Amino acid sequence: MTDTVLTVEDLNVRFRQDGAETHAVRGVSFHVKRGETVALVGESGSGKSVTALSTVDLLPGSAHVDGSVLYADQQMVGASEKQLRKVRGNDISFIFQEPMTSLNPLHTLEKQLRESLELHQGITGDRARARIVELLTEVGINDPESRLKAYPHELSGGQRQRVMIAMALANDPHLLIADEPTTALDVTIQAQILDLLADLKARQGLSMLFITHDLTIVRQIADRVCVMKDGEIVEEGETTKIFDAPKHPYTKMLLEAESTGVPDPVPGDAKEIAHTEDLRIWFPIKTGLLKRTTGHVKAVNAATLSVRQGETIGIVGESGSGKTTLALAIMRLIPSEGPIVFMGRDIQGLRGRAIRPLRADMQIVFQDPFGSLSPRMTVEEIIAEGLTIHGGGSRDEQRDRVAQMMSEVGLDPATMHRYPHEFSGGQRQRIAIARAMILRPKLVVLDEPTSALDMTVQVQIVTLLRDLQAKYGLAYLFISHDLKVVRALSHKVMVMKRGDVVEAGDADAIFDAPQTEYTRTLMQAAFGKAPARSA
Repeated sequence: MTDTVLTVEDLNVRFRQDGAETHAVRGVSFHVKRGETVALVGESGSGKSVTALSTVDLLPGSAHVDGSVLYADQQMVGASEKQLRKVRGNDISFIFQEPMTSLNPLHTLEKQLRESLELHQGITGDRARARIVELLTEVGINDPESRLKAYPHELSGGQRQRVMIAMALANDPHLLIADEPTTALDVTIQAQILDLLADLKARQGLSMLFITHDLTIVRQIADRVCVMKDGEIVEEGETTKIFDAPKHPYTKMLLEAESTGVPDPVPGDAKEIAHTEDLRIWFPIKTGLLKRTTGHVKAVNAATLSVRQGETIGIVGESGSGKTTLALAIMRLIPSEGPIVFMGRDIQGLRGRAIRPLRADMQIVFQDPFGSLSPRMTVEEIIAEGLTIHGGGSRDEQRDRVAQMMSEVGLDPATMHRYPHEFSGGQRQRIAIARAMILRPKLVVLDEPTSALDMTVQVQIVTLLRDLQAKYGLAYLFISHDLKVVRALSHKVMVMKRGDVVEAGDADAIFDAPQTEYTRTLMQAAFGKAPARSA
């Protein structure tokens, strides 16, 4: 094999559909050397993933590809299906962004890994099982033999991503293409996956093409960087040079796109909006024919918080720590035990008609706007839905309020007759925010509202949330695993681990001098260095 594993020259990709043509990739050229990691960086729609999928012709039939893609002197553009099958999975393997959509939910881990070994190497029986255990051990799955019969939904997000890496490594590839493999993971799990990939690269001499929009990750893992914008590579070079002395304005913009600053101070006389005292959320485990309660899933234990008008409490912790469960209980969407005082009234136990009048004052913005917005409703209908339910005036008055709200969140009111799929990810999140804010609520739960967005769009959303909070005196419960965004938005921080609140206090104190080892670990993973230990 030559020193260069992959050479892409003057690659062009066009999509033709319904008589229209979209030029997604324009004259892209780069190479990946043996044992090297090259990062393709850019915002959504820049052509990163399309470029990667083009290397082994994994694009849909509507795509037209021209140019040259050489893998170890083999031309991939225009290659026969037989030749492509020899390379796919064997020599070039992929790790995709969302393992739950890549893994088959109906098959066990053993069956899915065995399929790859049988198909590509003809390994069956006990040899296949031994190789599967070896692979799972290699990627850090504890007690792998006990996991062979497990299904994807029985694993955590980090474990599923490790299984995806094991599948990619099953046939000893020379080139690993990782497409946003850590975007949906907690910062600690993200750090573990990056360490794992770096270790595998060092031990096996792997080459990697790493696709991401997160420049913090690029600095940690890449040898060279190709910055993409509108289907073109606008800057390329060694990672240190790109970060220390970027030349293209777009690269400079990406590097500067980080949520910074602090929220406006909370007035001393700010009214308390909500508080809880030793709130407990336990889910019963029922077994046997009579479904008797034999135990509990202790999702949240003794959570106490207080949030005032114009104040943000950042709730942080790994997946499964109880962050979202706590917020849903405060909004009375799931049962809990312990007082929940909202606007001076204990709402614990309120149901149905009793709680409905308060719904307008408590709203939520979810992580994935595409999943939380109805694809069958126009933007006008989506944003006005709350007004319709809570009696928000005539149709014309509602339309006027929708137009005003869209303007406030940075959307063109002329687009209110469009559907969610006609907007970008950042615009869809603005629609979700508008839907929550149009009722002028007192409390807003923000559940990972920026985690799936490009860095530049994240900054815009954080600025928007700050502005709306200052204008309307909103109280926020901000749930996130992105501690940089939490620091930019939060007055107070609550750190959760396995249902327990391990630390809580003013944001500056938590970030600058955390009291617990767990919090220090989160900070280390997020910022690359551990904060000073408290005296």
